[in-house]
Amino acid sequence: MGRYILKRIFAMVFVVLGVTFLIFTILYFTPGDPARMILGADATDAEVLALRAELGLDDPFLVRFFTYVKQVFIDFDLGTSYVNNRSVSSEILSRFPKTFEVAILSVVFAVVIGIPLGIMAAVNQYTWKDNASMVVALLGVSMPHFWVGLMLSLLFALKLGWLPASGFGGIEYLIMPCLSIGLGGAGGIARQTRSSMLEVIRQDYIVTARAKGLKESTVIYVHALRNALIPIITQVGNMLGVQLGGAIVVESVFSIPGLGSYMVSGIKSRDYPAVQGSVLFVSIVFGLVMLLVDIMYAFADPRIKAQYQRKRRKG
Repeated sequence: MGRYILKRIFAMVFVVLGVTFLIFTILYFTPGDPARMILGADATDAEVLALRAELGLDDPFLVRFFTYVKQVFIDFDLGTSYVNNRSVSSEILSRFPKTFEVAILSVVFAVVIGIPLGIMAAVNQYTWKDNASMVVALLGVSMPHFWVGLMLSLLFALKLGWLPASGFGGIEYLIMPCLSIGLGGAGGIARQTRSSMLEVIRQDYIVTARAKGLKESTVIYVHALRNALIPIITQVGNMLGVQLGGAIVVESVFSIPGLGSYMVSGIKSRDYPAVQGSVLFVSIVFGLVMLLVDIMYAFADPRIKAQYQRKRRKG
């Protein structure tokens, strides 16, 4: 089990390094001069050149990249914002809880809606319940997060006045953002649950369980669902990373002061440390989530644990 976890951690390190190189390269070749953006249009060329030298923007690509890698992974410093001269790490840590709260609640909503919907579709295959469930799932997957957010705002905030249109505070501020992101996730989970359950309920042991006289609910929720969990766990784990990205977009719609608004403002102002730090932080969080999913595999599927135990005995 320990070897299995170490292998996943080792793979995650390379993924994070790859993301670091990718985002650094994209921003390096992005048109625009951060120094000119910081000083404004009235700054002289000499002032711009002096600031570029101070920020290290005149260094070659590889020198800047390895300096950034050392700063992040050895000094544990994501840099200082070009715009407000504040620590990027402190800004991210103060804003990320809001983004994470929206993402987690949207995942909970998606799981609570998606898994029962998928089970109902699988148990009632080729009936109107199956067709209706898959139509709802397809609609959820097809609608963009920001469009759903705008439509919800028009209905519940502008027309009915039931919910606040923007801001961040109590639970009433989270309902529309979580619905905007969670509808698509619920559709994806419903489709994956249906597919997994259809494979499982045709197995011989399910027929045997029914022949023993077990209740249908016991057969479905204890025997079938447990053995169909591996693909569903994968879907939920991947979805959390997707929901973080969705939360970043939806934050702009609902004016939530989270990581998304910080990243968008950083992109607009050429604040490279803010953008790089935000993307890198999200990638690390996503990597940790996938590591947790891999560990859950070993507990949900005894074959994984047995595989590494055999390797340990042979070694």
